[in-house]
Amino acid sequence: ACRLAIRQGADFIEPDLVATKDGVLVARHENEISGTTDVAEHPEFAARKATKIIDGVALTGWFTEDFTLAELKTLRAKERIPATRPDNTRYDGRFQVPTFAEVVRLARHESRGGRVVGLYPGTQHPTYFASEGRRLDGTPIDVSLGAKLVETLVAEGFTDPDRVFIQSFEVANLIELETSIMPQARVSFPLVQLYDDLHGAKPHDFVHNL
Repeated sequence: ACRLAIRQGADFIEPDLVATKDGVLVARHENEISGTTDVAEHPEFAARKATKIIDGVALTGWFTEDFTLAELKTLRAKERIPATRPDNTRYDGRFQVPTFAEVVRLARHESRGGRVVGLYPGTQHPTYFASEGRRLDGTPIDVSLGAKLVETLVAEGFTDPDRVFIQSFEVANLIELETSIMPQARVSFPLVQLYDDLHGAKPHDFVHNL
């Protein structure tokens, strides 16, 4: 999808990011993956089905924080809403879940012949991963998505501030990026505060801190 978008003229690609059990960022819109992978068809992972509270909502399924990257790579992606996008089901079972590093490398690879492709990553449920969430064994997840994001960009040498915008619906993780994570890494990227109705769709870090 990212390759196709780039070939159709997209200047930026937008991976939403969550973390694995071993702290690797992967491109999934949610950490609950039964809707976007074939995890339910893997009997070896049946015991990892759980109910968790994510941003105040109870969800039952399988969660990225309970899988190492190696385990996650044994799964294959599938269309999340086949009734709405039936043509996409032809790709079910063909692709792995990409890491953020792999998305970075794709953007670099497609930046050639005068073409420059940038990244617009979004941190998904950062308060859950940093403060609230627990793995199946009860241990805190304790992962800063912002720190892992910047760590990956630095490791991949993708630090041009004109090619990276970091976005989030939550506020605290953007403050952490601005005041500590980016200065310590000696990088600076534009930060984008996404927003919705503050009463109907509260940023979860507001709820957590209150």
